[in-house]
Amino acid sequence: MFVIVGLGNPGPEHAAQRHNVGFMAVDVIHARHGFQPWRRRFQGQTAEGTLAGVKTLLLKPQTYMNLSGASVGEATKFYKVPPEDILVIHDEVDLAPGKIRMKAGGGSAGHNGLRSISGAIGDNYRRLRLGIGHPGVKEMVPIHVLHDFHKADRDWLVPLLDAIADNAALLAGGKDAAFASRVHEQLAPARPKTEKPKPDKALPPKPESPSEPSTAAKPPEGSLARGLKRWLGRKE
Repeated sequence: MFVIVGLGNPGPEHAAQRHNVGFMAVDVIHARHGFQPWRRRFQGQTAEGTLAGVKTLLLKPQTYMNLSGASVGEATKFYKVPPEDILVIHDEVDLAPGKIRMKAGGGSAGHNGLRSISGAIGDNYRRLRLGIGHPGVKEMVPIHVLHDFHKADRDWLVPLLDAIADNAALLAGGKDAAFASRVHEQLAPARPKTEKPKPDKALPPKPESPSEPSTAAKPPEGSLARGLKRWLGRKE
């Protein structure tokens, strides 16, 4: 069993907030890969399906972000899933909007959802960090993450979520580096095509000078002829 946990806060008032980008990513994976309908279990919303032939559980804790570990701990204990088969998708203010980073293990870096999960199952789970940008002032971070995405953010947010869903099978196979590489390639701006200059067909071909013999008519000079020239040159 592979478990993908998307972090966020329940309720329509939080649905479009930056803190809920983990929920958004899991929702797109759910729709793209034909998972079963959502149902309430383990203090969260769950859906079962497969990715690359691997049985997969999607989980959106409904305990609010700061208590996410209660839901994750209950689900993973029931299925006896080791930490290396658990992936948590969450927002990251220390990454530029639209950037991603894969990480296995480590601390919570001040993220309350991760801190709660680590308290329930330890630190050795995998993380997919989704950049939402930093407000520039530490004291503004709580307001920033609990604010809705702007309309202009759709330009990078929608392609990002699509790229994550498109390549989710690599996560189920434990190929985190390949996943990150594919997502980066998919999000990279297209390079402009450079066309080779075409010859100007309006100009007629340059005529050959009548006073000069055409070089095309000369037979290729063989090694014997070159040797004679060198020999005659020394005699003169």
